[in-house]
Amino acid sequence: MGKNQVQRNSSFRFEIDNFSEKEAVIASQIFVSHGCEWYLSVHPKGDSLCDDHLPIFLYVANPKSLGKGWKRKANFRFFLLNQSDKELYRSPIGQGLYSAKFTGKGFRNTFPLEKLQERGFLENDRLIVEVYISRVEIVDGEGRVVSENKETLDINGFQVFASRATSARKIFTEHPDLAEDFKPKNQVVKTEYMNVLLNLIETLNKPSQNHSESELNNAQSELSELMEQGFKLDWLKSKLDEVSLKRKKADADVQQLGERVKNLELMNLDFKLDCSKTKLDEVSLERKKSDDADGSRVKEMEARIKNLEMVVSDLKVKLDKDEGKSFADDFVLMEQVDWTENKKFY
Repeated sequence: MGKNQVQRNSSFRFEIDNFSEKEAVIASQIFVSHGCEWYLSVHPKGDSLCDDHLPIFLYVANPKSLGKGWKRKANFRFFLLNQSDKELYRSPIGQGLYSAKFTGKGFRNTFPLEKLQERGFLENDRLIVEVYISRVEIVDGEGRVVSENKETLDINGFQVFASRATSARKIFTEHPDLAEDFKPKNQVVKTEYMNVLLNLIETLNKPSQNHSESELNNAQSELSELMEQGFKLDWLKSKLDEVSLKRKKADADVQQLGERVKNLELMNLDFKLDCSKTKLDEVSLERKKSDDADGSRVKEMEARIKNLEMVVSDLKVKLDKDEGKSFADDFVLMEQVDWTENKKFY
């Protein structure tokens, strides 16, 4: 797998495999956020203005299709993570003003390239880049302000898009003192903070297992900033703590499950070794029995041969005696014949 990209909510996740081997600029696939098309550009060996840190940029995709007079304003933040979602770096919040002349905005001095390229620093040599886009204002080619939800409603002094009015009303119903101590008075600033709050609530309402470590860290930062501006959000802090705890518990459960699988694999290996040892013992026993049987047969054969040798020896002795006796008889007979013959001659 060379690159794998996954989009979620108003952020985009760009996974880069074999990062240390990359030479040319790496571009992500096009993704949609706030009704606009974007893509990320990552420079693994730096660029002409910065060769010792990792430059990352957020670009407007297909700018020629937007007309001559288009403009776009967006707030964004980059995160660098390893394969385990451990946060390595987070950028400041960038405020980019895009146009036909300037289609990309970002940061050159993010993280030292020397550190990223150290052997073993990145797990499996994988770098993950996430971007969070929190606010987008669009002006089309005719100079008209464009928004997916142009209609806004006043909810307790905050201008809220009509599509989110129900959520905002519910918050004020459940927490009527939510904005009693809110400090900013500028309507644009109030709207921006309300959008941050609504986005944060939506994020925390997702299933716990869908939260990355960087997402929860970002949520903690946003919550702290909202509370500093005067929002009373102890209830939301409790929600964040609960979600973080569930995420840690889920990670622990996964780790425990991994240990159990590892133990089962070891037990299975031990069982196989025991079976192999038992089989080996059986084979050795059969071999011993076979050897013992062969030894007995050899001894039996040797005894039979020895008995045969003894029989043959006895027969030979007897035969020798018989031959000797026959010779003696022949000798006596010859003497008798010769004597008789001689006697007759004389």
